[in-house]
Amino acid sequence: MGRMLEYVERKGSDCYKWDSECAEGCLPLWIADMDFAAAKPIREAMQRRLDHGVFGYSIVPQANYDAVASWFERRHGWKGISRDNLLYTTAVVPAISAIFAALELKMEEYRASYGKTGLAGKPLRILTFTPAYNCFFSCIENMGCELVPTPLVLVNNRFEINWADVEAKAKNADVFLLCNPHNPTGRVWTREELERLADIMRREHLFVLSDEIHCEFAFPGHPYTPFASIVINDTDFCVCTSASKAFNIAGLLCANIFVPNKELFKQINHALEVHEVNGLNPFGLVAQVAAYNESEAWLDELNEYVYGNYCYLRDFIQQELPLLRIHETEGTYLGWVNISAYGMRAEEFCKDLAKNGHVLFNPSEMYGAEDYIRINLATSKEVLIEALNRLKAYCDSKK
Repeated sequence: MGRMLEYVERKGSDCYKWDSECAEGCLPLWIADMDFAAAKPIREAMQRRLDHGVFGYSIVPQANYDAVASWFERRHGWKGISRDNLLYTTAVVPAISAIFAALELKMEEYRASYGKTGLAGKPLRILTFTPAYNCFFSCIENMGCELVPTPLVLVNNRFEINWADVEAKAKNADVFLLCNPHNPTGRVWTREELERLADIMRREHLFVLSDEIHCEFAFPGHPYTPFASIVINDTDFCVCTSASKAFNIAGLLCANIFVPNKELFKQINHALEVHEVNGLNPFGLVAQVAAYNESEAWLDELNEYVYGNYCYLRDFIQQELPLLRIHETEGTYLGWVNISAYGMRAEEFCKDLAKNGHVLFNPSEMYGAEDYIRINLATSKEVLIEALNRLKAYCDSKK
């Protein structure tokens, strides 16, 4: 492992990933968090905050806005983030729910102004790519919205957008929920793809909500493009980001919503208050500043390590498990592997593998797909090697 990256044994730390009942006796490569200690500057900043000794209610200081704005401008070329267009909440999933709630209040007015009379009186209709992050489905259902799925298609071992399907379904939808980069397939959308999507959504008058929590994980040759950099003159969109995924600080509960529309900014802020997800952990605030201001080298090392794990997974499957198929992955730290050759549903495959192979992966049914398993690569190479050897032994037993 590299100079700054430190693998941590997490079992016995009340860790959801390792200590859940379903993970008992297994190597858990499922839930999307990492087995690496947070960067040293983050831990040092949290220690200074701990030494203060008082952990009352916190405000968001200007340093947080400055850190987020500076990070995205220098690392990703996204300019224009400021205190006037950035909201804070505990995590991206509550942010999505609050945004849906805010949009619901104005949707009939929007529909009337855009001539979408056929949608009058219907629930908010959310168009999104499938397979999709499972919490997209729960957000849509819990907020009383209606899912409009547009399945990605496999072309030359790579997931692609079905443009004809997107255009047809956009005519009868209100919001496009984008995941950029995409969980679970690992696609990193190109600038050209995002521009084409933006054109369709602009033409069909859909609001775009882009979840960009995986933005720091883009493999060589596949640069991440912020959606906001595509639509710099528009206001019918917002972007959710967080340092949580990239810097392994999800438990500190700090996420950001970029909202360029001033009226919607107020409405989303109100929705965050109504849902009581506008109060932040003081440790999350100092951790975010330290992540964005002092931990870039750590993140670069992490990315190199995760990419190495992906390459090992790809090569292992091609050489040792030829009945499985791994599709081209361009980002995130998640492998997306087709297991259809074994004639089992993914849920059945994962359950039996956990019981008899002692490895835990996520089945694709939870993401609205069949025949796939999702593998978390953000662990030590030694753990990955052992997990894949167990997977091979299990698969060999099924021949």
